[in-house]
Amino acid sequence: MKKFLAFDVGGTFIKYGIVTEDAEILEKGKVKTPKALEELLEVINQFAKQFRDVEGIAISCPGAVSDEGIIYGSSAIPYIHGPNIKQLIVERTGLPVYMENDANCAGYAEVWNGSAKGKQDVLVMVIGTGIGGAVIKDGLLHKGNNLHGGEFGYMLLTSDYTSSDDVWSRVASMKALIKSVAKAKNVDFETLSGEEIFELAEAGDTICIDAVDRFYHLLAIGIYNLQYIYDPEVILIGGGVSAREDLIDKINGKLSEILDVIKLAKIRPVIDTCMFRQDANLLGAVYGFMKVNN
Repeated sequence: MKKFLAFDVGGTFIKYGIVTEDAEILEKGKVKTPKALEELLEVINQFAKQFRDVEGIAISCPGAVSDEGIIYGSSAIPYIHGPNIKQLIVERTGLPVYMENDANCAGYAEVWNGSAKGKQDVLVMVIGTGIGGAVIKDGLLHKGNNLHGGEFGYMLLTSDYTSSDDVWSRVASMKALIKSVAKAKNVDFETLSGEEIFELAEAGDTICIDAVDRFYHLLAIGIYNLQYIYDPEVILIGGGVSAREDLIDKINGKLSEILDVIKLAKIRPVIDTCMFRQDANLLGAVYGFMKVNN
């Protein structure tokens, strides 16, 4: 059975795992993210020396990752942007390397062995600090001309925009939910969490009830737009909020309200939650490796 060395490079930790061609994770762990590029390369090299029976290295990381191996954009790890990271890792380890954006890897994990298994045209949206995601067309990633395929968070939901705070990521993300409640309650943003806001809403807190209702409303509007832009088989929702058991029912309720008004719209978006969470990026990176090196 073929095995692959996978990494999920984050701002605080680097997760690593040995993943089989059957989507089984045989071993996994994490190390602190190095503060310099040379240290990162050596960490990867040491793992490559430890696991010598792998077919190659699959890496999930932030930023706009080109096929050549240059990572454009910005992230919490500044030193990965600019140099050809893929080439440097190949030179250091002698192994073939695949690299992809973390949200795209999450999408690939779902297509491989998750909620989108067997489907060809899929959108995956990840809700967290912002809203990102992945576009799957004919079973493959669609990265776009500028590597911005899946950057749903830039969407505008209103014509009355006045700043960057009006994009979907800034009005319908978990961070946006927390900020709106903190402002209404006149408390420090850092003192609240998304989980606490949902709990307060369930307990009858009117401010939180209104904020959560608007959160679902804005998510539904964006999902409606995505359905008619791309017409996917399914739109999957990931991120911490996807653990909520009532998430899909709540958004479906808001979609019903939209479709009751917009009589022209005959197609109802099919939505579901992502199956994978903490291991999604490791699995998706390996699936991408196999697609490129089949």
